[in-house]
Amino acid sequence: MLYFLLYLFLEVLVSVNISSEIGGFATFLEIMLTAFIGISILVNFRKTLMENMRAVSFSCIDLEEFQRLNLFTLIGAILLIIPGFLTDIVGALMQFSVITSMIVNRYNVKSGSCKNSYNEQINKQKDSDVIDVEIISDSSTIK
Repeated sequence: MLYFLLYLFLEVLVSVNISSEIGGFATFLEIMLTAFIGISILVNFRKTLMENMRAVSFSCIDLEEFQRLNLFTLIGAILLIIPGFLTDIVGALMQFSVITSMIVNRYNVKSGSCKNSYNEQINKQKDSDVIDVEIISDSSTIK
């Protein structure tokens, strides 16, 4: 209860200070824009979840990293939907931490073998339909 009251106090302070600086119309636009961004993140979460599941299946990330990435994405999107400047700031920071960790994991040394194993699996699927044939001619001259 104490933390919730502290959060409400900080939210009111931050919101009043920022709103008085940028004005009422800009505050309304900011609330609508961040809510739209939060909703679009939640709508596209399925794609993000599938990419993270693929990364786990190819051992690009471990299960703890998988849980953290998805949890930060969900909580950050919900915080962006809730009106208020403090929640928008925290929600945006959670989204940036996800993006940062994804970039670090993508360009990490472990990631190189990840991409290779994924490409090898795709190539194996393509090559499974190919039949190798060798044609041996009976005559040594071509007529």
